[in-house]
Amino acid sequence: MELPCAREVFTSIFKTGAVTKNCCAELKVLGKVCHDAFVKKTLEDPIYKNLSESAIAKKSTKTWNTCASVIDISPSSSA
Repeated sequence: MELPCAREVFTSIFKTGAVTKNCCAELKVLGKVCHDAFVKKTLEDPIYKNLSESAIAKKSTKTWNTCASVIDISPSSSA
């Protein structure tokens, strides 16, 4: 995944933003397992210790499912 798309995905989960169709395509190539691992690893960083894990999990699932609706990938309700 190119850095600009990684930033888009990060921002959509840990801040506020949207993921473009191009970046959704890159996320598809990365896959759900890597997407989930990225979120989990980020939450392990002390900088993000004050974030609500459940809120981040919801935003992560929303990001994945939004991309799934734009690009032909399976939606998932788990994060």
